[in-house]
Amino acid sequence: MRIEAFSAPTMVTWQLTRDCDLACLHCCTDSAPGKALPGELTRAQSLNLASQIVQAGVPYAMIVGGEPTLAAHFADVCRTLSDGGVLLKIETNGNDFNVDAVKGLGIRSVQISIDGASQAVYGRQRINGILDKAIAACHAVVAAGLPLEITFAPTRLNIFEAEAVIDLAAKLGAFRFNTGQLMRLGTAAKLWDRLEPSKAEYASFLQVLERKEREYAGKMELCYKPFSLEEEMAHRAFQPSGTLLVLPDGRVKVAAPLPFTCADLKSQTFLEAWELYKKAWAQPRVRAALKDLAEDPAASSRANQWVALYESEDMPVVV
Repeated sequence: MRIEAFSAPTMVTWQLTRDCDLACLHCCTDSAPGKALPGELTRAQSLNLASQIVQAGVPYAMIVGGEPTLAAHFADVCRTLSDGGVLLKIETNGNDFNVDAVKGLGIRSVQISIDGASQAVYGRQRINGILDKAIAACHAVVAAGLPLEITFAPTRLNIFEAEAVIDLAAKLGAFRFNTGQLMRLGTAAKLWDRLEPSKAEYASFLQVLERKEREYAGKMELCYKPFSLEEEMAHRAFQPSGTLLVLPDGRVKVAAPLPFTCADLKSQTFLEAWELYKKAWAQPRVRAALKDLAEDPAASSRANQWVALYESEDMPVVV
């Protein structure tokens, strides 16, 4: 079925805040300490949105950031969604994660980022990050009986430790290991010449993934296809995602690697935003942007220069 037939999204990805306790070089959302987005949704606005998501019958929500646990209303939002029957995936860096905050909720998984098998490499990419804290958070998640996912963002700084991180994920009890080509978004786009792995490094990385996929078959899933953002968006050009991407200030993006916003949840209802999202994929500007991205993957570097798609919205906003 195509999204036109859906009365509501199949999933919501909600960037709860752009604030973060780390300053990761590869961050796709430009998050860092003290970088909360101006006009982020208040607690009252967030709980109202959570209630609308429940009422719409959305089955699954990803709560992300920045570091979502830094939002004062993180636990309240999660509780409202869970009590309404929405399964949750929590994405965290794990450096200050309190598993008690999500115990008893409908948790589909907790995803913790581990971008190195040694502190020297992990800390080089995840500025202010402590690997032992992330590992301790993984242990706490598993001990609480919650499903654990590990994610790894490959860069020139850490790709040589990929195999060791995969083995660490398996040792920690993760059911899934997520990775793929580095996304040219946000902070990573600004540091692209410093971070982008070479073609040879990517080829070796793929060989590792294929070998480890065989090794851990039936024990841990390795999720890395589609491998690149361009491959993903080429598919989305024919079959748009049923996911609504909500920015911290309530605006809705058409897709992460495109610059367009299509709705504002401060002034529109959740289901109104969904209808605008569905219409956005037929807009000539969106189709042209998808073509540009296919021809020039570097176009994704402009994705965080947000532009309102519809004339009824405010003038283009660059952040």
